[in-house]
Amino acid sequence: MMQYRKDKKGNNISVLGYGCMRFTKKGGATDIDKAEQEVMAAIRAGVNYLDTAYVYPGNEVAVGEILSRNHCRGDVYLATKLPHYLIKSVDGVEKMFQEELRRLKTDYIDYYLMHMLTDIPTWEKLKKLGMAEWIEGKLASGQIRNIGFSYHGKTDMFQKLVDAYDWDFCQIQYNYIDEYSQAGVEGLRYAHAKGLPVIIMEPLRGGRLVDLLPESAKELFQREGEQRTPAELAFRWLYNQPEVTCVLSGMNSMEMVEQNVKTASESPVGCLTRAEEELIAQVKLEIEKNVKVGCTGCGYCMPCPKGVDIPGTFRCYNAMYSEGKKSGRRDYLQCTAFRKDTSSASQCIGCGKCESHCPQHIEIRKELKNAAAELEDLRYKAMKTAIQVFHLW
Repeated sequence: MMQYRKDKKGNNISVLGYGCMRFTKKGGATDIDKAEQEVMAAIRAGVNYLDTAYVYPGNEVAVGEILSRNHCRGDVYLATKLPHYLIKSVDGVEKMFQEELRRLKTDYIDYYLMHMLTDIPTWEKLKKLGMAEWIEGKLASGQIRNIGFSYHGKTDMFQKLVDAYDWDFCQIQYNYIDEYSQAGVEGLRYAHAKGLPVIIMEPLRGGRLVDLLPESAKELFQREGEQRTPAELAFRWLYNQPEVTCVLSGMNSMEMVEQNVKTASESPVGCLTRAEEELIAQVKLEIEKNVKVGCTGCGYCMPCPKGVDIPGTFRCYNAMYSEGKKSGRRDYLQCTAFRKDTSSASQCIGCGKCESHCPQHIEIRKELKNAAAELEDLRYKAMKTAIQVFHLW
C-alpha cells in the first residue's frame, strides 16, 4: 500500500510523486496517450502528487488534458512553477499564471513554486516587484493553496531563503551522491525543523545513478544478495529519512511506474538495512574513483572573497567525468550563473585564502583554473552574459 507523509497543513502526500517532465515524446510532441496510461496507473496505485512547470515544453497542456479526460483533478495535488526569471512585473506574473491555469484546465494550483529561486538578492528583487503581495492575494483567493520554491545552490543560501518568507514547502535536488552538496542533508533537516515539507527532485541524478554507474558499481549490485536494483536502493535511501516528504520520479514507462510504486509501498522511515547502507557506501567509492578533484564538499574553503562557489564548481567538474560533460556543464550553469551575484570559477583571483583552510590540502587555485577551462565553454559564457544583461536570475 502506498505510503503517505504530511505536509505543513496536515494533508497526506504520497511519498512517490510523478515528475511529468520526462513524458515520452513522439514526433517531437508528448505522446499523450502513452503518458495517460502511465499517469493513471500511478494515480490508481495511490500517487497523488504531480509536478510540472511552465517551461517544460507542452507539459502543462498534457497534464491538464490527462486530468480532464479522466475527471480526476480533485484526486491529485498539482504542482507547477513560475519562471520568475522571465518576468519583469506583477502584471507579467499574473498573465503567466492565468496561462498556466488554462493549460492545466483548472482554477487553482495546489503547490506553486518559484522555479529555481537561487539567492536572497533574487527574492528581494521579486519583492520589489510586488511578488509577496501577489502571493498573499492568490493564497487568500484559493487560486494557490501552498507556496514554495525549488532550489539549486549552496546550503547556506538555501537556509537563508527558507527564513526569508513564510513558505509552505520547498523542493531540492537530493540523492546519495548530493548528500553534502547543494542544499544537502543539512538543508533538508533545516527545512524540516522549520516545519516545511521537502519535495525531492533528481533522486537518481537524471538516471545517472542507474544507467551511468561505473561497471564496477553495477557489479556490486549483481553480487548483492537481496538483488536490489540501483533505482530501488536510491529511493530507499531517501524514504529512510523522516525529513523527506515526497520523492519525484520522471516515470515514462509502465515498468518504471510499477517498480517505483512497489518500492514506495515497501519503504517506510527506517527501512534501510545495514547491508544496504554498506552497499551504498561501496557504490559511492566506485563513483568517486572517476572524480578529478578529491573535494568532499565540507565547505571549509568558503566563503570565497570573490564569491566563487568552490565546492559547487568541483562537484560539477567531477560530474563531467563521472556522468558526462553535458550533465556537469548544465548543473554548473544552474548553480553559478542563474543568480544576481555569479559564482563562477573564473572569478578566482588566486588569493589562496581557501587553500589554507582545506582539510584535503587540494591545490584549489590550480584546480579552479582547470575546472573553468572545461566548464566555462563558449555556450556557458554566452548564457551567463545573457542572464546578467537581461536579469534572468
